[in-house]
Amino acid sequence: QVQLVESGGGSVQAGGSPRLSCAASTHAFSTYIMCWFRQAPGKEREFVSVISRSGGDTYQRDSVQGRFVISRDNAKNTVYLQMNDLKPEDTALYYCAAATTYGLASDAGRYIYWGQGTQVTVAS
Repeated sequence: QVQLVESGGGSVQAGGSPRLSCAASTHAFSTYIMCWFRQAPGKEREFVSVISRSGGDTYQRDSVQGRFVISRDNAKNTVYLQMNDLKPEDTALYYCAAATTYGLASDAGRYIYWGQGTQVTVAS
């Protein structure tokens, strides 16, 4: 069982640049692809960004392309989401998730471990 703990959320002004972190309780962290999802009130959970095991490949949804950057530090068992130029529509509960699947999966069903989420609220 892998535990994932997110941190770094909070209330920010539009245009802000917080960084989310997700720490994993496993020494096999580098064997998982890692992903960030988010869920806004009254909406479906949606894919945000995913990173390969080595960190060399990433993929993100169009609405955050050029604003959000996913990265990982396998020595620290941690994945990050640098969020820049935040907009009110980015307000959501942000989750990190881990998968053993191949490829850069954006389908939540392929992820086997999930964190509890960290809330990001963007004020206009």
